[in-house]
This record gives sequence, C-alpha cells and structure tokens, in this order.
Amino acid sequence: MGVKGNKESITSDAVQLTVSYQSKAVLSISPQWMNPGDSVTLNCEVKESSTGWRFSWYKTVPYRAGLPSLLDKSYSVEPLSGYGTTEESYTLSPAGPTDTGGYVCRAGRGDPVYYTDYSEPQFLWSRDLQSSVSVRISPNRTQHFTSKSLSLICDLKGNSTGWRLMRYTETGVESGCSPNWGSITGSTCTITSTNTGDSGVYWCESGSGQYSNAVNITVSGRSMRQSFYYSEG
Repeated sequence: MGVKGNKESITSDAVQLTVSYQSKAVLSISPQWMNPGDSVTLNCEVKESSTGWRFSWYKTVPYRAGLPSLLDKSYSVEPLSGYGTTEESYTLSPAGPTDTGGYVCRAGRGDPVYYTDYSEPQFLWSRDLQSSVSVRISPNRTQHFTSKSLSLICDLKGNSTGWRLMRYTETGVESGCSPNWGSITGSTCTITSTNTGDSGVYWCESGSGQYSNAVNITVSGRSMRQSFYYSEG
C-alpha cells in the first residue's frame, strides 16, 4: 500500500530591492602638455550626480603593496597637498617638470561617507623634462604608415631599474609592450605592424617612479605625425 506525502507551499514576505549605478569620477587635466611656470587645472566630474560631493586628489606612483591603489594595481596613489576640497577643481601653480606624471581623483559624500572608485588616470607632460630615463622612436621621422615596423627604445641612465614602457591611447593606459601590443628585446619594444589603434602617447617609467620624455604618435593609413619633446640630461 502506498502512502502519498503531503506538500506544503510557504511564501515569504516580499522584499523590495533597489539597484542603482555606482557614480563614476572622471578626471580631466588642462593643459596636458605644460611649459615650466604654467598653471595646470585638474577637474573632477562625477557622472550621474553632481551635488554634495567632496573631492580628493592624488598623484600616481609605482604600485606598492600597502598603499592605496587602483583596482588593476597598475599604480598606487599618494594624496596631493590639501587634497580634500569641496571644489571640483585643483590647481597646480606654478607647475614644473616634477609635476610630470599621472593623476587621479575620487569623490565622497554622505554619513557614513560613500566614495566613488578612483578615476581613470590622466597624465601631465612637461616640455622641459630632464630625467635619467628617456624614450626614442625608430625610425625617427615625422611620417609613418600603418602596417609598418616601429621601435620604441628606453634609454636608461644612472641607477634606474625596473623600467616599463607605457602608452596612453583612446582605450586608456596600457603597459608591458609584450604581449600586449609588441615584442620586446632588452629595452626595445617593436611593433611589427602598426595600425591606427597604436596612436597615443608613449613614455618610459623607472622603478623609482621617474618619467621619461613623452612621444605623441598618430598613426593613420596615410601618415603619422609625432611631437617629440626631449631634454638632454
């Protein structure tokens, strides 16, 4: 003889969930290519919301465990002097070669304080930079074409160690050369077949956080123009 089991259905109380997008901090720098003595403005904008925020400002440094860092650990960050402001802008004045480098911002509000993530880094370049690290391109000419070979060479002087080649393109900051966009031999990164996505600013960084001069490259199907700022040390 079979026995049928009883089934009981129980419904819990309803719970309402509210899902909202995280506000995003976006940094801009003007001008990004500076002459000594220029006044440089950092502006931090919070997308999706614009009231009640307090802004914090940072300079990027080589990644070190234990320091506040970007999510991808590409850089750690150190606060700028007077880094907490209610204004959306922060001014470097007068700016000089030592201000060369990357910057990020973030914003917070409320009690307890809710913080946005750090912004994507933006970079400030000096036209009068003397450093123990320099970057050169080969062939060194004003016009290049897609599907051609291009080499970037990091020249190291003194005790600079742990250098890395960096570039800033329309997709953001990229590092490592190989295997990301080229192959590396010694201190030379070679792009065997250039394309328009290789357009951007290239530079070298030492393990101690020094920046080289920067090379601004534009790649197109017809020509490539470069702006090459170099100071002999």
